[in-house]
Amino acid sequence: MSEDGVKSIKEWAVEDRPREKLLAKGTQSLSNSELIAILIGSGTKNQSAVELARRILSNAGNDLDQLGRFSVADFMKIKGIGRAKAISIVSALELGRRRKDSESADRMKITSSDDVFKTLYPHLADLSHEEFWILLLNRSNKIIEKRKISQGGIAGTVTDVRMILKSAIEVLASSIILCHNHPSGNLQPSEADIQITQKLKDSAHIMDIRLLDHIIIAGKQYYSFADENLI
Repeated sequence: MSEDGVKSIKEWAVEDRPREKLLAKGTQSLSNSELIAILIGSGTKNQSAVELARRILSNAGNDLDQLGRFSVADFMKIKGIGRAKAISIVSALELGRRRKDSESADRMKITSSDDVFKTLYPHLADLSHEEFWILLLNRSNKIIEKRKISQGGIAGTVTDVRMILKSAIEVLASSIILCHNHPSGNLQPSEADIQITQKLKDSAHIMDIRLLDHIIIAGKQYYSFADENLI
């Protein structure tokens, strides 16, 4: 045990040595808490790294999606988690998000609302604040670019129609798809959502640019204006 009372990996009981378990049986054999224990490296005076990892998960309701919403500051509120450990966990979660994003990027042609959801879910699913994104498409409905337009608070974000149209003109996009998240989990569009959708549709039409859909992401679900015949 180190001078500050923290248990080193070598001092863990055999069943609490996830690194050895990973090498012997592979990553799939490890529980979520064991994977987190590898990230944080050591526990505290009174608990092993695995026990500390279990407490971290418990604080997130044992939900990895909820854990993905935690910031460095959130992790540091947990006793035994300092800045370095918090940064390690946040970095690992971000890598997971980027892997999802990389997989979504392979789906370059948009053919349905589900394609939009899968493309932008990695960007919006774990946020505790609202963000507004757009997909800019060519005539074949292939993605030219995905771009974050604005970021707001828990209750909403300000969206500038001129900024969206400027983005479309810059890349010679033929059509646009809007997407934003509802951190509250409420799937239904607000009156402001409906108004900005109609305003952008009308403005884009003047410039011969089509608004194909507006997707609202709330957790693992989504709402499509096009599917609901609101566009």
